[in-house]
Amino acid sequence: MKSFFIIVPALNPTGPVKGAIALANGIISDREVVIVSVKKSSEKSTLLKELNSRVKHICLNELSSNYLGKIKEYQKILKIAGSREKVASISYCFSADLINLFCKIKPDIVIHAAALKHINLAEENPSSAVEINVKGSSNIIKASIRANVALTIGISTDKACNPDSIYGYSKRMMETMFMEYHNEETKFICTRFANVANSNGSVIPFWVSEEKKGNPLKLTDPNMNRLMFSKKDSAELIHKAIVSSTVCPDPFILCKIMKNVNLLELAKIISNKKVEVIGKRPGEKLNETLISIKELPFTLKDVDGYVFLFKNKQCIWKLDNILEEHSSSNSKNMTTKELKELIWDKK
Repeated sequence: MKSFFIIVPALNPTGPVKGAIALANGIISDREVVIVSVKKSSEKSTLLKELNSRVKHICLNELSSNYLGKIKEYQKILKIAGSREKVASISYCFSADLINLFCKIKPDIVIHAAALKHINLAEENPSSAVEINVKGSSNIIKASIRANVALTIGISTDKACNPDSIYGYSKRMMETMFMEYHNEETKFICTRFANVANSNGSVIPFWVSEEKKGNPLKLTDPNMNRLMFSKKDSAELIHKAIVSSTVCPDPFILCKIMKNVNLLELAKIISNKKVEVIGKRPGEKLNETLISIKELPFTLKDVDGYVFLFKNKQCIWKLDNILEEHSSSNSKNMTTKELKELIWDKK
């Protein structure tokens, strides 16, 4: 049985954890699972319950709260699952930890989703953003190369396209580093996400919670637009990247054409109360771009709406370029029905 290595963010793991569940259970069911840096107990228990006996290793971030207590708890879970493996202790900000772990486990695939992702936190703590998002990504690259990992996938964001925030620049650095180190033996590719609805840090669960409390919903600007897709869509995007990497020798960034959500319209569907406009945060833009004008010559789009962004124009596939940049300002708007489905999607 092959090993399947999943890294989830220590700071905000909910979205990638649930995406990992969908990926491991519904798409790649024949692989063992390694969990890294699951911090919150509720998310940890959900993930372990869903993945059941295929959890073979658990790696705990040393910065997690109740660190020693969690080691004992995880050991019990592994014992119940029939695994003789021990709980490992790592920090992906230290390359030696990752190299040691990768060489021991020998994963076939690494999904690198760890990041400090909140724009305002990155603006206020640029050194931490660089340490986690840039240096951490560099350490992933070093460990994958040392352990001869066949495929490493970096989870990027639309904020890496034409970046003007610390977070966006840090993720753009990850993309370019992954493209640089791609080779036939150890492939490095990226997926470029937009906003994953109902993930941790997403506005949807926050607003739903505020509505239940009877509080008015707060919005930074009524003209704020975002490209959004579901957790299931995000898992399928990763799966598409895995499959495509087996037939494409070149490094690429994979994203998908998606629809726009106006956040004021979204707020009105969630609540009947008046929306409180509080002003934009540092680094925040009214519209986000997933594929920029300057990237158009290097793009290819398939019939399912997946867009491949290559480092150069050379590619073995006979697909069409997209003709205009893809952003929340020029994409189709979600219908009211689609917005409701997105809000209450729990998959």
